[in-house]
Amino acid sequence: MALKFELVTPEKLYRSDEAHMVVVPGVEGDFGVMEGHAPFMTVLKDGALSIHKDATSELETVSVSGGFAEVSTEGLTILAEKVEG
Repeated sequence: MALKFELVTPEKLYRSDEAHMVVVPGVEGDFGVMEGHAPFMTVLKDGALSIHKDATSELETVSVSGGFAEVSTEGLTILAEKVEG
């Protein structure tokens, strides 16, 4: 199973994809999200998203600044003020 993952900025949908796991920089600490994660919402700190396409693939990182992360039954949505990478 794969996690549905969207990265959105005020200007555009930056990315809509599936991933094995995404590690998110939250204000209370970094956290990993996989398919079936419990729903919650948190504020992001400036940092890097670590995207694992599958269990054996090379890690991809994307820098985000500000915003929120929402984990729901549909997947992970990152609402970032700014994205680089």
